[in-house]
Amino acid sequence: MCDFLLPTSVQAARVRYMKRLIMTQLQQWKNFKNRKPLVLDGVRQVGKTYSLQELGKDFNNCHYFNLEKDINLHKIFSQDLDPTRIIADLELVSNRSIDRKKDLLIFDEIQECPKALTSLKYFNEEMTDLAICSAGSLLGVHLNQGSFPVGKVDILRMHPLNFKEFLIACNEEKVVQAMDQAQDKPLPVALHDKLWNLLKHYFVVGGMPEVVKAYIGRTGDLLAAFTRVRSLQEGLYKGYLADMAKHSGKVNAMHLERVFKAVPEQLSKEQDSSAKRFQFKNVVPNVKEYRRLASSIDWLEKAGMIVKVSIANQALLPFSAYCKESMFKLFAFDVGMLGAISNLSPQTILNYEYGSYKGYFAENFVLQELFASGLGPLYSWQESKAQVEFLLEKDDQIIPIEVKAGNSTKAQSLGVFAKKYSPPYRVKVTGKPQSESNDGSLKNCPLYLAGFYLPRC
Repeated sequence: MCDFLLPTSVQAARVRYMKRLIMTQLQQWKNFKNRKPLVLDGVRQVGKTYSLQELGKDFNNCHYFNLEKDINLHKIFSQDLDPTRIIADLELVSNRSIDRKKDLLIFDEIQECPKALTSLKYFNEEMTDLAICSAGSLLGVHLNQGSFPVGKVDILRMHPLNFKEFLIACNEEKVVQAMDQAQDKPLPVALHDKLWNLLKHYFVVGGMPEVVKAYIGRTGDLLAAFTRVRSLQEGLYKGYLADMAKHSGKVNAMHLERVFKAVPEQLSKEQDSSAKRFQFKNVVPNVKEYRRLASSIDWLEKAGMIVKVSIANQALLPFSAYCKESMFKLFAFDVGMLGAISNLSPQTILNYEYGSYKGYFAENFVLQELFASGLGPLYSWQESKAQVEFLLEKDDQIIPIEVKAGNSTKAQSLGVFAKKYSPPYRVKVTGKPQSESNDGSLKNCPLYLAGFYLPRC
């Protein structure tokens, strides 16, 4: 977590402001007295540049430099990393003066110029009055390289639009307001039905900004909308594969692609039940062991393209002490991309028949909502045949969360968990309206409220 984030009020703030909720954190960074240069990380096309340029509107001037588009800018950083000289050269190139106290400086696609990334260390040490931001993709892959200014920058990771941001983009602010105010009483039936329909649309569209924009511009013709959505998602997928080849080499890229594709393939085998641990066999020919896939999995996780959830064999703190390195689940970073990579048609998703529909979308969706809320790292639990999808730590107590795709009321694993570990309460995320047992020991959260309810449960 970055220094400028408030420890107790951030979650509440993120639930209210701006169309991209990360803008609250960017504003906090802007106003923080001892701010460091900011690095905004995230997969390609997730909205980093747009968000930083929106932040730039709150400054006297915003100076934007794209280090991928204009490779001549690299020369500015090749001579030395003196901030004063760099600023002078940037003023000459742009023919604009840079006011250190009133302006914002943005370095976009900073991963393309490692020395520019390194220069942030010296901006932090020698030019503290200048607000400087950078954005890049695959920055996590470079974290261990000497060019990364460890400890000298604030780091934020940007996620795809979560369900709340999707609703706001769809001009459903009144619906969002009702969801924000939902406590322990179910929402009206009409609103419940509407949210289920919108949730299925979100399962198709996901949260990549360009894809969401295409959807909301064609809602009068859903066939055209979803056709365009899938086309854009396929284009994004090809772009991610190109990034793998560019940044990891041909042989490694083949392994990365196979692992990336294996995530939806393995998830899709589960019918309305918890996703199983990731299986290494048959992902890459003649590779059956974790150690031979570990580097590919780590690369994809650092790049933000997959999310790893370690499986604890005991529900005790710290969770990490009860996890094996090779025991984990893998999820896609975006539920819309999950469907596209799975070649699952939009119509199949829209025909959401509880009891037979592949439930991996539900778990991936809940994972995505939790991850976007800043709740991480996340853990799962498995002992013998009992398993619970997610464990949350709250005030040194463990809250188990079980996810079901439909209206199933059975939660056998939650019962096993409760009997052994006596949590203060347990949570089911299902297709049923919001409810709570008489003694408060079991809370039911509808899937569409996962991002609203779980972060504060």
